[in-house]
Amino acid sequence: YAKALEIGVLKIMSKMGISVLNSYQGAQIFEAIGIGKEVVDYAFHGVPSKVGGIGFAEIAEESLIRHRAAFESGIAADEALDLGDPGYNRYRKSGERHAWTTDVIKNFHTFVKSGKSEDYDDYVKVSLETKPVAIKDLFEFVPAASGPISVDEVEPVENIRRRFTTAAMSLGALSPEAHETLAIAMNRIGGKSDSGEGGEDPVRYKPYPNGDFARSWIKQVASGRFGVSAYYLVNADELEIKMAQGAKPGEGGQLPGHKVNALIARLRNTQPGVQLISPPPHHDIYSIEDLAQLIHDLKEVNPRARVTVKLVAETGVGTVAAGVAKASADTILISGHDGGTGASPLSSTKHAGSPWELGLAEAQQTLLLNNLRNRVLVRTDGGLRNGKDIITAAILGAEEYNFGTIAMIAMGCVYVRKCHLNNCPVGIATTDPKFRAKFKGTPEMVINFFDGVAREAREIMAKLGVKTLDELIGRPEYLRQREVPGHPKANLLDLSSVLKDVIPELAAHHGVEPSTLSRICTKERNDGISKTPLDLEILRDLAKALGTGEISADTPEYGPLSTPEAITAAITALPDRQPVELSYDVVNTDRNIGTRLSGRIAEIHGDRGFNGHTAVTLKLNGSAGQSLGTFLVSGVKIELTGEANDYVGKGMAAGEIVIKVTADAKFDPAMNTILGNTALYGATGGRLYANGRAGERFGVRNSGAIAVVEGVGDHGCEYMTNGTAVILGKTGKNFGAGMSGGTAYIYDVDGRLYSRLNPEMVVPLPVRRAEDLAELKLLMEEHAAKTGSPHAKALLADWENTLKKFVRVIAKERAALEAAEEKHEAASTPVAAR
Repeated sequence: YAKALEIGVLKIMSKMGISVLNSYQGAQIFEAIGIGKEVVDYAFHGVPSKVGGIGFAEIAEESLIRHRAAFESGIAADEALDLGDPGYNRYRKSGERHAWTTDVIKNFHTFVKSGKSEDYDDYVKVSLETKPVAIKDLFEFVPAASGPISVDEVEPVENIRRRFTTAAMSLGALSPEAHETLAIAMNRIGGKSDSGEGGEDPVRYKPYPNGDFARSWIKQVASGRFGVSAYYLVNADELEIKMAQGAKPGEGGQLPGHKVNALIARLRNTQPGVQLISPPPHHDIYSIEDLAQLIHDLKEVNPRARVTVKLVAETGVGTVAAGVAKASADTILISGHDGGTGASPLSSTKHAGSPWELGLAEAQQTLLLNNLRNRVLVRTDGGLRNGKDIITAAILGAEEYNFGTIAMIAMGCVYVRKCHLNNCPVGIATTDPKFRAKFKGTPEMVINFFDGVAREAREIMAKLGVKTLDELIGRPEYLRQREVPGHPKANLLDLSSVLKDVIPELAAHHGVEPSTLSRICTKERNDGISKTPLDLEILRDLAKALGTGEISADTPEYGPLSTPEAITAAITALPDRQPVELSYDVVNTDRNIGTRLSGRIAEIHGDRGFNGHTAVTLKLNGSAGQSLGTFLVSGVKIELTGEANDYVGKGMAAGEIVIKVTADAKFDPAMNTILGNTALYGATGGRLYANGRAGERFGVRNSGAIAVVEGVGDHGCEYMTNGTAVILGKTGKNFGAGMSGGTAYIYDVDGRLYSRLNPEMVVPLPVRRAEDLAELKLLMEEHAAKTGSPHAKALLADWENTLKKFVRVIAKERAALEAAEEKHEAASTPVAAR
């Protein structure tokens, strides 16, 4: 019991990113939902409670009900008391009310197979025959004063469907068949499917022979960067940054090892059978500036794509949303606590996050008050199930609507909550071929659901007297709180803050008419941060060097749809031309050098189309800005003489980065920092050689890159799944935390590496195997040759003694396999030959 408590406390602490216990004391990092002012003021002073709720009288009454159930049951003192199952985590007829009951699912499956409107009406009817289970159930619609209109006057189903998206459910969490079915369905109706954080098979980037398109419109970039590369990013129309998860805010993703088969391992650049842990967002994004840089990274590699930031509904999300809008996001997703696949641990599904209704209303109001609402599109999710939910979300401020669990049920999910066990009986949440064969879902079933929702939404709009969703969005006067008969707890809530209209106040403040203020997004894009002129210059110079054409400096930015023909021709011709070398002096405002070039190359040649051949060398002198070589691809080499800021090689898939000091440097490079924090974050390939130390979080989520540096800060190689890191100097603390693959060779200069290692998932070993010795020496020789490192040359010159101080750090699972292999080989060798 004590162990369970300790694990639970540690899990909650890790969610918040606070590592010292007494930092929690009095921190009030929670909010109250459904608790009245009387209780909050007395017991939780200062804690936000937006909608009020129960007081001491109601708490006492419920306590007495539980007491009577225990002591007035008529059971003798020495008899066991049947506690029953209250249905908190799974549906029980005698337990608490769930939105998804057997009857609801049965009626729903009947409808998605038939597509008949009467079957949809039956589904809606049985799902609404219930006590309220969410805040949305406490609202009723208020028609316009002009009265209802004919449904024929309302915008068509096709317009409404285009606002629908499916939630970010990764390939691996879902079977390939289910994942593709959702994408095909959404592409057919003009909606958007989301890849989730697990990458996507490049086979799906082009239409299938039958005309179906299985490419996900939205590609997600989670904190862990699973499977993210330039080729993945340019094959998207929208890029979603997962800052938070509604179902389990503060936690990273997790895919059990038994779901990681060969396909999943290939797409995520790891090994089959290895558990995959995605670090929580605070391991990557520490500030709004970090988020702004990531948004900039994504818009550089794919200038055509819109960038979405996913936030979790909570008090204060409006302030965060305002910051996200200023950081140049195009869309903000407010994700509610309700939903999430059954892979969410039980400890994560309760008491985490807030209802989308509260977060959406706050975000809408705050964006309006800060004159930012017209810049960004707002989307929401968290248990949306029917047209009534869509209209409610629209009135509270959402322009697009995201469906997760219900989209799975539309494909045939029977809701047995076995997603994490890999034995889904209908082949949806599994990677096991035996169960995948049971999948019977079709795009038509998913489309039937979305058609039904859109039809219902149109009927409600007609009753309200509005012709388009744009007329409803952000207009709380179309909603009011209803009285719920026989439900005193529900009637204690005060939803006035959710239904507040800030437009009159805002109009008065600015001295304008309320009708002149926009409640919706009116801009095509929110590109607030200036583009990187150096990367555009590189593209112009490349075309000039290859003789494919001159480009004026005042030509509009070169995105995938507007790239001048001369640049497209140059990049197409690169494999057949002599290598090009371009030189530039750089300063720290020159961000994302090589990123725009990599995106254009990836569109035509993919991530690794040059097979190690260098087609373009960028020779740089000076101090490079953030994200040098981010999303770098094959064919590009960057040689920097000077220093680099944070995020060097973030998400690089191939290519090479060499960073070295100037020839007249008066300091010892091995004792000085030459590149900043978070280098090689989520890299899937390529090489980095740096003649100096790297900052903190070096190689986090590295899943394929090879790197040689001369020291790193704290949290090196965290969550690493593949690749090789050679560190010719001291590491900081917490090295190798969550590292499930790859190899790190560390020169233990002071003999204290073991005290700085996180031993949970890795083990330190001496470098003894012939293949390891050869690999280490070759990488050090390459490093010395490419950077001129005096430190590497000195270590190589005294190789026999140098080896004694090297430690090889690998995952415990891999070490156990190697030990078993050695034992097997030894057993097969004759005794005389041992």
